[in-house]
Amino acid sequence: MNDSGNVVDHRRLGRELDLFDTDPLIGAGLPYWLPDGAAVRAALEEYVREAERRAGYRHVYSPVLGKRELYEISGHWSHYGDDMFPPMEVGGEQFVMRPSLCPHHAVIFRSRPRSHRDLPLRMAELGGMYRSELSGVLGGLTRVRAIQLNDAHVFCTLDQVAEEAAGALELIRRAYAAMGIEPARYRLSLPGPGGKYVAAPEKWERSTALLREVLDASGLPYEEGEGEAAFYGPKIDVQVADPAGRESTLSTVQVDFHQPERFDLRYIGPDGGRHRPVMVHRSVIGSVERAVAHLVEHHAGAFPAWLAPVQLAVLPVSDAARPAAARLADRCADRGLRAEVLDPDRGSLGARIRASRLVPYQAVIGPKEAAADQVSVRLRDGRRLDPLPAAELVARVRALVSAHSTELWEDIT
Repeated sequence: MNDSGNVVDHRRLGRELDLFDTDPLIGAGLPYWLPDGAAVRAALEEYVREAERRAGYRHVYSPVLGKRELYEISGHWSHYGDDMFPPMEVGGEQFVMRPSLCPHHAVIFRSRPRSHRDLPLRMAELGGMYRSELSGVLGGLTRVRAIQLNDAHVFCTLDQVAEEAAGALELIRRAYAAMGIEPARYRLSLPGPGGKYVAAPEKWERSTALLREVLDASGLPYEEGEGEAAFYGPKIDVQVADPAGRESTLSTVQVDFHQPERFDLRYIGPDGGRHRPVMVHRSVIGSVERAVAHLVEHHAGAFPAWLAPVQLAVLPVSDAARPAAARLADRCADRGLRAEVLDPDRGSLGARIRASRLVPYQAVIGPKEAAADQVSVRLRDGRRLDPLPAAELVARVRALVSAHSTELWEDIT
């Protein structure tokens, strides 16, 4: 909710803040990103890529199309076909817009000989996928037909599964802390009645036991949810809630014995024999679209500084201070910060301050500040700082942004 107690809707606020929009000519469920929204999305993607690199993941790229046979092998065609776009006939073959990245990653794994020394092999991708959602359920960024997914698959031995799943939960915890959000609850998602699940009781029992072990060892409270599993295995779902209390799944950790068997994945063990790896599917922030929607609503557009579309608004009091304002904006750009100069022709100083109320830092430059290469700083939370050197402001904001801090300022004692 915002300060007046009204529920924040990311669809309305996203358009008001020029983050994203839709157009009937492009199609329902296919939003486009405007520059400010693209800045938020890029910052989020850069964060998760770097977090994955530090955790030992290697990034790949794979096509958004695949032959129908790929999804017949993976099981998506028979268990998930209703959510897939129809095949396209090309040169006598059928191609499908992919509904998931895991079949491609399984093929990449088996493309080279693998040894037990290579495991765990952590493969990550921020990749596009497509779901044939019905028009009636589409809305904003939360239910879309074109999805950019933060996905990864860990190929490992059975003995490594628990540690890899626990590591994925720790990545999720750190990301949520950086984004300034909290899980509503953790759910162990299990199969329910019906035929949409792979019929392999032993595999389900083993993978469920492993995920329970991970959750119990983590000390996290969790609930079990029947009918919420993936078609190939159970999963840990990290649920978030919007301002109205509606829940959705943002992050997941899954254990999969099914696809390694379907794709006949193998590695050479210490005994020289060929062994089957286990796949751990995990997504730290889930779909970028849903993550941004949640962040817009949770923060009501006042993002943590590292995510903010504009991190520093530069406000010259008069035309005479414009050169100093331009120099400050250039300094910010050189340090990788997103700054915008709001010149006097855009209104009074008070009007410009109000217009940039969601920007984390406002740097006011009058005649005295311009002459001394200083700035008067206003923080988004209402605090005003004593004038300080422009270079110091840039350095301190850069340090907070680089640390992915949710704090606006840290006093130096």
